[in-house]
Amino acid sequence: MFVFVIDTSFMNVSISAVVQDLDTTVSGVQSAVAIEALVSAAFILISSKVGDLVGRKRAFVVGMVFYAVGALAMVFAQGLAAIIVFWAIVGGLGASLYLPAMQSLIHGNFEGKTRAKVFALVGASGAIAAAIGPLIGGFVTTVVSWRVGFLIEALIIAVVVVGSRGIRDVPYTGDRSVDVVGALLSVIGMGGLVVGVLVWQEGGESVALLLAIGAAAMAGLVYWLVRRKREGKPTLLDPTLFASKVFSIGVSQIFLQQVALGGMLIALPIYLQLVWGYNALEAGITLAPLSLTMFGVALLAGRRAGRRRPSGIVRAGFVLLAASIVILIPLVPRADSGWHLIVPLMLSGAGLGLLASQLNNYALAPISEERVGEAAGVTSATGSFGLSFGLAFAGAIMLATLSISFTNMAESSTVLPPADQQRVADVLEEDAQVMSDAQLEGLLAGQPPAIQEEILSINTDARHLALQVALLVALLASLVGIVNAFRMMRLPDPAPSAAAEGMALG
Repeated sequence: MFVFVIDTSFMNVSISAVVQDLDTTVSGVQSAVAIEALVSAAFILISSKVGDLVGRKRAFVVGMVFYAVGALAMVFAQGLAAIIVFWAIVGGLGASLYLPAMQSLIHGNFEGKTRAKVFALVGASGAIAAAIGPLIGGFVTTVVSWRVGFLIEALIIAVVVVGSRGIRDVPYTGDRSVDVVGALLSVIGMGGLVVGVLVWQEGGESVALLLAIGAAAMAGLVYWLVRRKREGKPTLLDPTLFASKVFSIGVSQIFLQQVALGGMLIALPIYLQLVWGYNALEAGITLAPLSLTMFGVALLAGRRAGRRRPSGIVRAGFVLLAASIVILIPLVPRADSGWHLIVPLMLSGAGLGLLASQLNNYALAPISEERVGEAAGVTSATGSFGLSFGLAFAGAIMLATLSISFTNMAESSTVLPPADQQRVADVLEEDAQVMSDAQLEGLLAGQPPAIQEEILSINTDARHLALQVALLVALLASLVGIVNAFRMMRLPDPAPSAAAEGMALG
């Protein structure tokens, strides 16, 4: 779990170094990050069934080996294609195998309060990784190389795989039938939606068709599952889980939390490194208030929630998250160092920490012991899909805003010669993804001072606007979360099950 969470932190905080070393673009790396999260989400329900059929321990080990292949690909990769194939796709498949297998092994090897403590330790490992990931990634990237961070991941995985010989397997005794149609619909549905956004981000065609296919497949999945359940046939997942209003609204809140987190994780590191010219270490330190506050508040809220209603804590979490983004949006053009971002980032961390302390526990509380593994697979898939969608959508919005802004600002300029306006817009659009403001200033050294100042001004204003628009994705998710929280308040609080109590930070 530590490796799973820290992996994306490494990629986000070192994005500028990866772009430079591999001679690629920010949108290309963004796509790889979103595809990795998408693959793990799209296949996690299928992989959970695979683990049931071939053995949970075997699925855990194979998944970890796949994930190690992805990490090693980052160590030796010389281009974006290798990262997408091995880190995003192979690594994503590995995560989809080992995450549900890990939960099933814990669920089957421990009971009662001991099981809850073990789940809490796993969740705490993830929270610690979220807190220190940007700092470790930034330090390693700046002092040595971003590749070393992924080598460390591979070494940790090697230790885990060797240690897995001491794990007792948990045999599956349920129905061994496979819902092939449901599995295909789930992959096509989630894949179509996120790939459609990624294609839009790259300026490709057939965006509407891909999104329509994704939406139709998701609707078809719902119909298929309900129909199969009525006929008494095996299903990819039991649709009657969603008969619980607590579970349904809890899952929707997990999705919104991850969309907001994904939007912030992709927009802020890019802004810090390309606009302010921060290196990976400086970017990691700047983002530390968010991750450290999230970790601390999650632990504190998990232990001291007391008699406070979970729905009230969730509502407070989304309110804090929305408030932090409302502060960040007008602050972006005025701030010139990380010190100005400390307060809103701490508010974001506090909000996300409150949500992390409650949502999984809330969603799984009404689920019986026999079905908690399946329900946990649904919450994991929902969270991974929300993160991938947030990463892809915020990234696409950010780059689309940059493109439109460069063109509009260049064409409306009274300083640039009319004959050069379109050329300046095209050059800015092409280079903006890989060049910091300081690098652009050096490129313009031979131009007249007035032209230099105008182009730099257009570049800076466009990037500020792009970040502000990208943050609106996180803000919208937070506002919908607040509305949902009021719906939660009208429901009676569930009594946590023994298996769910330890999953608060998972």
